[in-house]
Amino acid sequence: MAKRWTQDDLLIALGLYCLLPFGQFHRRQPLIIRAAETMQRTPDSVAMKLSNLASLDPEITGSGRKGLAGASELDRQMWSNFTANTEAMMPLAEQALASAIGDAATSTEDIAPSYHEADHFSEVKVRKGQGLFRSAVLSAYDNRCCVTGLTDSRFLIASHIRPWRTDNGNRLNPSNGLCLSLMFDKAFDTGLITFSEDYRLVLSSNLRAQENNPYMAATFFAHKDAQLRLPNKFAPSASLLNWHRNHCFTGVPL
Repeated sequence: MAKRWTQDDLLIALGLYCLLPFGQFHRRQPLIIRAAETMQRTPDSVAMKLSNLASLDPEITGSGRKGLAGASELDRQMWSNFTANTEAMMPLAEQALASAIGDAATSTEDIAPSYHEADHFSEVKVRKGQGLFRSAVLSAYDNRCCVTGLTDSRFLIASHIRPWRTDNGNRLNPSNGLCLSLMFDKAFDTGLITFSEDYRLVLSSNLRAQENNPYMAATFFAHKDAQLRLPNKFAPSASLLNWHRNHCFTGVPL
């Protein structure tokens, strides 16, 4: 008789789903093997569960990929809870994943320095889940800046579309994230760039006025109107990008 999946098992699977690119949901993936050993399951069963979760992800199914049919009612409940309340579920998945494969798989190196919280204990609490949020965003974009294509992880940021300080409910939502290189993250955060409804890079009037600056030309104008590289999962939220265009972007409304 097959071993029944528990809530804790599914949290580990959800953590792996966030951590790994879609193309790595297979039995030979080292982290899947490590998690399977902890869970006393086969790598095949864990890889299949990730594909079950993929079948519930609109970004996967909407792109013509199907994941693996056979998601259970518990799988559907877990996915529903995750998408409805990432603020609560992401820290749980991160903790479960750390218990299965260790802390090294997630990084908190680019956590925002200000959290709009009242005290130290609140700050520590809201930091939980940020490492997995970062991993989820970067893995969704195959660890590649969605504008420049840069792949050096030392220069990549899981950039919030709607800033951490203004939207508690989407702080840990991977669909509120873009994988951007350092310069583009700073420009996006300060409203110097945004993305159009068809996911093209738009430069603010402030940047456009600096077109004759060789550095600005090489950095930003080289990518003007470039198509944002869409992720393999966790598509950027259209409503959050619309908020950025209307409330953060410093140029003429699109």
